[in-house]
Amino acid sequence: MSQKIRIKLKSYDYNLVDKSAEKIVKTVKSTGAIVKGPIPLPTNKKIYTVLRSPFVNKKAREQFQLSSYKRLLDIYSTTSKTVDALMKLELPSGVEVEIKV
Repeated sequence: MSQKIRIKLKSYDYNLVDKSAEKIVKTVKSTGAIVKGPIPLPTNKKIYTVLRSPFVNKKAREQFQLSSYKRLLDIYSTTSKTVDALMKLELPSGVEVEIKV
């Protein structure tokens, strides 16, 4: 096979992203493939501003922030054993996984 697989992980919790990336690296290295990463990608921050009181105190506002964390993994010299191990791997429910071959 020996092709390159790129895995992109995305989550709102950085602990989940780091633990799932560590789990992927451990399983891929056990099959004998070469792993580059996890490479941290820039964090997206969304800031929402909300009025505290809709009637009086127009200047009183509250801000909320939503951050999304991303990691990138490149896997080289893969075999069918590596792909099978990745398919059987169970990751936490808060992590979005995108795989490109």
